[in-house]
Amino acid sequence: MDHFVEVKNLKKYYPAKKKLFKERQFVKAVDDVSFFIDKGETFGVVGESGCGKSTLCKTMIRLIEPSDGKVFFDGKEIAFCSKEEMRLMRQKMQIVFQDPYASLNPRMTVRELIKAPLDVFSDESEEQKMEKVYEIMSLVGLNKEFINKYPHEFSGGQRQRIMIARALILKPEFVCCDEPVSALDVSVRAQVLNLMKELQQTLGLTYLFISHDLSVVRYLCDRIAVMYLGRIVEIADKDELYDNTLHPYTQCLISSIPIPDPDVKRDRIILEGDVPSPYNPPAGCHFHTRCRFATEKCSKSYPHLREIAPRHFVACHLYDEKEE
Repeated sequence: MDHFVEVKNLKKYYPAKKKLFKERQFVKAVDDVSFFIDKGETFGVVGESGCGKSTLCKTMIRLIEPSDGKVFFDGKEIAFCSKEEMRLMRQKMQIVFQDPYASLNPRMTVRELIKAPLDVFSDESEEQKMEKVYEIMSLVGLNKEFINKYPHEFSGGQRQRIMIARALILKPEFVCCDEPVSALDVSVRAQVLNLMKELQQTLGLTYLFISHDLSVVRYLCDRIAVMYLGRIVEIADKDELYDNTLHPYTQCLISSIPIPDPDVKRDRIILEGDVPSPYNPPAGCHFHTRCRFATEKCSKSYPHLREIAPRHFVACHLYDEKEE
């Protein structure tokens, strides 16, 4: 079965400062990551800050050039497309950034911001373009009276709606959402998440959803991948991931989710130590320095992602015997 989006062994390494008489080292922001996304699906990626989630998102759609690996979009490899081929592909894939205020030009009005993609890709008349602008504004819940206002005149939730409208004006098929609600208030966050769900059903969108909030990811996503220090350690359907958590790191994340009921007690798993530096990660499994189940094998070899249960993949030596 062909998948709509497929990532194979994707890597993004940043060269560190070279020291005299020493071999140059690299910061491995994304290190040998593989997964797939089916059409119409919402695929979530979670993990601590600095684990490589945003770099993965931007590298997939070539806002950042990959160091190695392949990315297939609807059967076509895009990782090393020419600039012109990639420019045309931009119409089918878009991104919604984390901070809407930083992503919007403060000197442009809502009209100019939302219409900008049409000015680049469409040969339609100005009247036809404005019809599409008003249509998408209505779809994302923006009042037409806002058309001549500037970004600073809006709330965070309204600015994010402008970002979503700009991303969807070309009717893309795939949208990367890089923590699109993390900068919003809780009530506004719920509105934007519901809007994204509605738009997915209305427009037939496929999402890659990046977040560090596991409650948000469970609400919106169909499958979830957990990242740690540039690598994916577990992938599963959302209910399977929460009900049958396998990787020790994922178990720690799940145990940290607050429960809005004072009578319900949950055993918190406290991680010891700090996140290792991606400049000099631990040998073997990167998580072994903080893992309560670590063995000698964990410090010597890195466990590869393998299917332990149907559609449930984990990279952990604890499950080597089961796989064998």
